[in-house]
Amino acid sequence: MIEFRDVSVRYGPKALFEHASFKINAGERVGIVGPNGSGKSTLFRLILGDLTPDVGDVLHEGAPRIGFVRQHLEPDSPEQTLLQYCLEGIPGFERTERDIARLEEALAVEKDPTAKARMLRELGEAHTRFEQMGGWSLEARVKESLGGLGYATEDFGRPFATFSGGWRMRAELSRVLASKPELLLLDEPSNYLDLPAVEWLQRFLRGFEGTLVLISHDRYLLRAITRITVEVDGGTVTRYNGPLDYYLTERETRYRQLLQAKANQDRKREQLERFVERFRAQATKASQAQSRERQLEKMEEIRLPARSRSAGYLRLPKAPHAGAEIVRLEGAAYAYPGSDHPVFSGLDLRVMNGDKIAIVGYNGMGKTTLLRVLAGVRAPTEGKAVFGYHVAPGYQSQDFAETMNPDETVFAVAKAAAGALPEKELRNRLGGFGFDAGDCAKCVKVLSGGEKIRLAFLRLFLNPPNFLLLDEPTTHLDLEGRERLQQAVRDYDGTVVLVSHDVEFVRGTAQNILEVSRRGIRRFPGGYDYYLEKIAGEAPVEEAPRPVEAPKVSSKDLRRQRAQERAAKAPEVKRLKRKVAEAEAAIAQLEAEQAELTARLGDGSLDAQGLADAGKRLRALQFDLGKLSLEWEEAATALEALTD
Repeated sequence: MIEFRDVSVRYGPKALFEHASFKINAGERVGIVGPNGSGKSTLFRLILGDLTPDVGDVLHEGAPRIGFVRQHLEPDSPEQTLLQYCLEGIPGFERTERDIARLEEALAVEKDPTAKARMLRELGEAHTRFEQMGGWSLEARVKESLGGLGYATEDFGRPFATFSGGWRMRAELSRVLASKPELLLLDEPSNYLDLPAVEWLQRFLRGFEGTLVLISHDRYLLRAITRITVEVDGGTVTRYNGPLDYYLTERETRYRQLLQAKANQDRKREQLERFVERFRAQATKASQAQSRERQLEKMEEIRLPARSRSAGYLRLPKAPHAGAEIVRLEGAAYAYPGSDHPVFSGLDLRVMNGDKIAIVGYNGMGKTTLLRVLAGVRAPTEGKAVFGYHVAPGYQSQDFAETMNPDETVFAVAKAAAGALPEKELRNRLGGFGFDAGDCAKCVKVLSGGEKIRLAFLRLFLNPPNFLLLDEPTTHLDLEGRERLQQAVRDYDGTVVLVSHDVEFVRGTAQNILEVSRRGIRRFPGGYDYYLEKIAGEAPVEEAPRPVEAPKVSSKDLRRQRAQERAAKAPEVKRLKRKVAEAEAAIAQLEAEQAELTARLGDGSLDAQGLADAGKRLRALQFDLGKLSLEWEEAATALEALTD
């Protein structure tokens, strides 16, 4: 179906990949893997024709109907509903539906037998086209996929423009899946999904009858769906005729063979260079030296794959001692300011020392909010949260990369969190997380996703916690990075509560599952597979109401309605603006104090007691800054939603 013939792509002086030759045959299920930035998405651009290779050709057999999730999604009109958006994006569907309606109306009034016969023939052809594209069941398929991806039935009639970026991505995915393409290209689809939606997607894709090409770091999706693996790494593209586990085993074998071949080549090159250097000036050996020079010029260098270092050296230190109970929620509830509906209420929960818990559920159900309450970053609005003896929480938010100044060096970021730790010990700690002297001088903005998460974990463990709370920690990691982080969390001897959409990561780390759903918050005292087994036979929570079609409104009425909505929102907008400004001012004040304390720690002006007090105050400042940053984030997000 798709053939790459000796394809090379360069960006300036850098070769993304060279002389790539491989095929994707009709009906195959192909997983494309490799480190971040290696060129995986570029393969899709070449297939779609959005990019032309510098050398070589990308050939299509026939003209397959291609399904691909776009990145920039806008409705055709402000009134277009979610269901309309998904249905109207199916190639030819809307036109064929119009043709059928037009012909049926014309037939009802046509008297001429010849014209009537012609119209009947055209109507039959339109019905055939409609049937071939699955038109009779299309709306049902779209609704099924929307439900599987987390939409409630009442969402079908909502204007598409009112959904956030992530939910628009789900709608686009639903639209592409429902169009029944012959070739389906998916680029990291699980990035937009939560665990239940990932489970639905893998079930759907296992029944997909066309050709599937999937770019993903999600080991669960790759194992469940793909049967062929294509690796993009180190400037090369290699096809492995087997699924993920075959690829992982075969890659190691090939890598060892390549290492041996490169070592042999390096020895041979050294011998030739030594001979040329030694005998180039001797007349009796000049011809032999020239012959060896030509050998060197013709020798094609063996290139080793880059081999991901995404989370290498990620070894979590031993957790400090804590009591048997880590945190206890009693009748706890949390509601955001100005909201009449709590995220959760009446929650009684105990987290014990050594627990490894994963919080699962659809996006928007309150997983992150619950995690923040357990971390002590948010206090319950009702009930209470009680921390146990010597509990030291360490909270890692999913936007950890944004909390680091992109223009600061790795060393500066670490030093700001190190308090009174001597520089020699700090550099030892940096080395323990895989940062050598050269890495320490790098700016944050040039780090890979894996390097950023290692730096974030280093900051967290400079004052070691014994209660680790992680929100989507695998998002920026590739295959090897996820595997290493999973091993580090599994080996960690402290207590862990995490939120993740990576099924394999949850399966490999969690011993308890905390489900957040319309049923409330329920705990399952077993791993992820036990949880799936327990919920498999459960009936839906409730029968959702059937969607009603949105009434048609004029542009004038729509403008009046929006003006009324803006007027109703004005007091809340004003309150949120004030809250954002107050949080920004408080953050600036605390950051100034933090900078002053850091300077005093480094100038040698403090005695032993002063150093201890300053270190203690720095830790308190870091905690307060974290809380204020979250308050600012929530207020700014709410403000953006109101003024969007």
